[in-house]
Amino acid sequence: MPLSDVQEEALRLLAIHRDDESYLAGGAAMNIEPQSTRYSDDLDYFQDSEERVAEAFASDEAALRQAGFSVAVQLSQPGFIRAIASKGGEATRIDWAQDSAWRFLPPVSHPVAGVVLQPIDLAINKLLALVGRDEPRDVVDTLDAHDTILSLGALAWAAAGKDPGYTPPLILEMLGRRATLRSEDLERLHLSRELAATELKSKWLSALAQAKAFVASRPPEEMGCLYLSPSQERFIGDAEELGDAVPHYGRPGGVLPVVHDP
Repeated sequence: MPLSDVQEEALRLLAIHRDDESYLAGGAAMNIEPQSTRYSDDLDYFQDSEERVAEAFASDEAALRQAGFSVAVQLSQPGFIRAIASKGGEATRIDWAQDSAWRFLPPVSHPVAGVVLQPIDLAINKLLALVGRDEPRDVVDTLDAHDTILSLGALAWAAAGKDPGYTPPLILEMLGRRATLRSEDLERLHLSRELAATELKSKWLSALAQAKAFVASRPPEEMGCLYLSPSQERFIGDAEELGDAVPHYGRPGGVLPVVHDP
């Protein structure tokens, strides 16, 4: 599993404190499953308010110390706390941060972490992070999301609902600038399997081409949604498979889709 021993112990320990207003997100949540490509360097817990950040940190710090961890706070400000948790010669960074409660789906239960941000929302957050920064780890994670969660085009289309300052074409234009991958960049990542920069570049360009076709096929008035197929009971990422798919929009707290009439 792409978790270090100390990360897994901390996750299991802190799982009891997680709920729909304090959940695991970020790279660790995206890469928590055995088939994931990348090991995350930290654990990110998102909360819906500054007060909840402080409360979550206080309860988590007490639990960590009681379990024999040392906790060194590196940064503490309203809405964000960063600390290094250490035990048995291993350490991991843990961040507690305020994040918008606006999402497409509610967080979901996880056997190790307690509650995690829903994978589609994780992927959309990662895509928006990549729009704003040029990090090889984000390219790796976004390609994994394209392959295993939802297509890049569907994620870009929905991301415009999460951040209305972007349109899907602008998102894809900015993502097109993130295709510079070098072998030395990948060597600095903690990966579960070897990746070739040339292979990733080819996959990235192919995903972008597919994404542009998906975005071009969608009516502008539906911008910012996911597409849910009631008959297939899943979200669709291929324009040719949309069929009976209907728009699913986000809101504060997220909303479970209705796939059958009562």
